Amino acid sequence: MLDSTELRAEIAVIGGTGLYQLEGVEELNRLQLSTRWGEPSSEIIMTRLADRNVAFLGRHGLQHNIPPHRVNYRANLWALKECGVKRIIAVAAVGGISENASPETLMVPDQLIDYTYGREQTYFADDLDEVTHIDFTEPYTESLRQQLLQSASKLHIPCEAKGVYAATQGPRLETAAEIERLKRDGAHIVGMTGMPEAALAREIGLEYACMALVVNWAAGCAGTHVIDHEEMQSVIDKGMIRLKSVLIDSLEQL
Repeated sequence: MLDSTELRAEIAVIGGTGLYQLEGVEELNRLQLSTRWGEPSSEIIMTRLADRNVAFLGRHGLQHNIPPHRVNYRANLWALKECGVKRIIAVAAVGGISENASPETLMVPDQLIDYTYGREQTYFADDLDEVTHIDFTEPYTESLRQQLLQSASKLHIPCEAKGVYAATQGPRLETAAEIERLKRDGAHIVGMTGMPEAALAREIGLEYACMALVVNWAAGCAGTHVIDHEEMQSVIDKGMIRLKSVLIDSLEQL
């Protein structure tokens, strides 16, 4: 465990597509850590905000060069825990499935469904004294969810208070038939990084919540419209301004 004040933080942000740094905060240090599970996606950037340290980790690397199925989720979460982190807000860019999840919508999901495969899903796989199970009935920490929603309300920024996040394998986007299946299963948004990140956080006792920005309609949800990456980037550029405002206010209040 790291001891220096500038090397430790109790709160962390995991940045997804469109969020590669925390802006408007003082940078204290950059930590290149190695864990028993391998190397995390990026350096951990230790920052100072409202008289407290906040750690930042880029899920896809700071250059956005790690695809979702290649992210070392176990190393990422473990490295943050080694820095003293107890609470994590994870940012995600997602596709919209339901009518209340149109592009530019902010959502704080309260449930998820895991459709991923072939990823390292658990810390409890080998060399165990006994088989270990976690309760995952509620995959997100409610107090963190409520803080995000309160900050959005305070700033008069619309934000969906509930939603089911469908975690798919990637890196390709889904077919229209696959999205129809997710819709029948009750999903509201679809992304590629929600799992195993949330479960791993639960396994090592970290509080965890997700703030999602809908950047496009999922396949088939806007008729025959082809998903355009330039359009997605335009939505990310605009939507991340609002998301960052909510995020910073939440970090100040926690």
